[in-house]
Amino acid sequence: MRLLASLLTPCPGGPAFLTLLRRASSGTMQIKDPLNFWGGRRVELSDVTGLEPVYEPATGRVLCQLQPCKAAQVDEAVRSACSAFTAWRKMAGMERARVMLETARLIEKRREDIAEVEVVNNGKSITEARLDVDSARLCIEYFAGLATNMSGQHVQLPGGSFAYTRREPLGVCVGIGAWNYPFQIAAWKSAPAIACGNSMVFKPSPVTPVSAVLLAEIYAQAGVPEGLFNVVQGAQETGTLLCHHPSVAKVSFTGSVPTGKKIMEMASKGVKPVTLELGGKSPLIIFEDSDLENAVRGALMANFLSQGQVCSNGTRVFVHRPILPQFLTEVVRRTKAIQIGDPLLEETRMGALVSRPHLDKVLGYVEQAKKEGARVLCGGEPFTPADPKLRNGYYMTPCVLDNCTDDMTCVREEIFGPVMSVLTFDTEVEVLQRANDTTMGLAAGVFTKDIQRAHRVIENLQAGSCFINNYNITPVEVPFGGYKASGIGRENGQVTVEFYSQLKTVVVEMGDVDSLF
Repeated sequence: MRLLASLLTPCPGGPAFLTLLRRASSGTMQIKDPLNFWGGRRVELSDVTGLEPVYEPATGRVLCQLQPCKAAQVDEAVRSACSAFTAWRKMAGMERARVMLETARLIEKRREDIAEVEVVNNGKSITEARLDVDSARLCIEYFAGLATNMSGQHVQLPGGSFAYTRREPLGVCVGIGAWNYPFQIAAWKSAPAIACGNSMVFKPSPVTPVSAVLLAEIYAQAGVPEGLFNVVQGAQETGTLLCHHPSVAKVSFTGSVPTGKKIMEMASKGVKPVTLELGGKSPLIIFEDSDLENAVRGALMANFLSQGQVCSNGTRVFVHRPILPQFLTEVVRRTKAIQIGDPLLEETRMGALVSRPHLDKVLGYVEQAKKEGARVLCGGEPFTPADPKLRNGYYMTPCVLDNCTDDMTCVREEIFGPVMSVLTFDTEVEVLQRANDTTMGLAAGVFTKDIQRAHRVIENLQAGSCFINNYNITPVEVPFGGYKASGIGRENGQVTVEFYSQLKTVVVEMGDVDSLF
C-alpha cells in the first residue's frame, strides 16, 4: 500500500497536480480536483447543473462527477488560448522545442502514476497504459524536433526577383478526443499543433475525462504560456460550441464516423480545416506460406489490444483455406489463455471495457453473429473476476467467431470490442475484392513470406495504414490515418505539420513594376 498525496508535484503558484488516495489495485482512487483547465490552472465551475457521473470500468463504481462546460466557459477557454497564441507564435522553433522536451521529460518521470490514472479512467491493463504514456512522450519529443525545422521554399524569378514561402501557424486549434486512448490522443493532437506555433483547446470524451488535465498541468509545469493547452469537459453540446466558435481555426477529431461527419459539417460553416481519424473495419490477410506463429500473434494484436477497443483493429481475419484448421486451433488456445481481471495488476492482459452500455453493445453483436450463423469458438460472454470488488466491472471473455461470411453484421459493422471474425479465402484476387468491400479504410495487414505478393497486396488494399508481417504498430515517426470514410488528414509523421499550419507565398520584385496601364 502506498499513499500519493498528489500525482505530480504542484506547479509553481498553481494547484496540486491531482489529489488522490490509492492502493495498488482497483477501486480505491479518489478524484477530487476539477477536471477543466484554462489560463494555466484547474477551474472549478460555479454552475453545477448537468453533472454527469464518471465510472471506473474495473469496478463499476462512480469515480467522480463531470462538470460540463457551457458557452461562457468555452469562450473563456478559447480566449485564454488566443492570448497564449499571441506569445507562442512569436517564439523561435528552438524555444518551443525546449519547452516541449521538458514536457516529455516530465511525462517520463511520472510515467507510472500517469499510467495508473489512465487505467482507472479507461479500464485497460497497466501494461498497455504504460505504452500509451510512452507513445505520448515520444510524440512530443518527435514534434519538438520538427519545431526547429519549420521552413519554406525559395524560388528564383526572372530579373533577380524571387519568391519565398512561409509556413505559419493557424491559431487556436480544437482537439476532440476519444475514450480508448485518452492521454495518448491528447498528446498526439497537441504536439504537432504547438510545435507549429498554435494553441489548443482539448475536449476529452466525457466517458474518460480524467487524464487529459494531467497533460495540461505538465505543459504548464514545463513552461508553456498560460492558456496554450486548455481542457474543457463536456459532451455533444460542448463539442458543438467549440466547432462553431469564431476564434477557432481548426478542429481535429478522433471518434466514430457519424460524429466525424457532424463535426465536418459544423466546421464547414466557418470554412475551418479538419483532421478526422474515424472508425475502421480493417482486413488482416493471412496466406498459407505465412509463419503461423507470427500470424497468430499478429491476429491477437489486431483484435484484443485495449479490450478490442481500437479503431485500426484487423477484425476481419481472412485465412487461406489450407491453413485454417491450424490457425484456428492455435488462435483459440492463445485467446483462452488471456488473463482477464484487475487492470492494475501486472499479470492482467485484458481489463474492463469502457462502460456498461458499451459492454452490452459488444455482447449484443456476439448474439447477433450467432443468430446469423457464425460459430463461437471461444469467449463472447460476460466475465466476473474472482475479486469481489470487481464484480460490477465491465468484463467479457475475448471471442473468436468462425464460419463467418461477408454479409454478416459482425463482419460489416465496427464492433469495437474483443471479437475476432475469421473468414476463409482461396485466391489473392478474391480476397482483395472482399477486403476492399467496405466503406471504411483505416488499416489493413498481410502475412506472407512472399515479398512480391506482400507488396502487391498492400498496393491494392484501400487503406491508409498498412502492415506487412505485423499489426497495430504505430511509431510516431510515420503518418497514421485512413482512406474513404475512415477520415481526412494524418496524425504523426512529418506530413502532420501541413495539417497544423498554413502556407504564405511572398513575391519580391527587385526591379520596376511592368504595368499594362
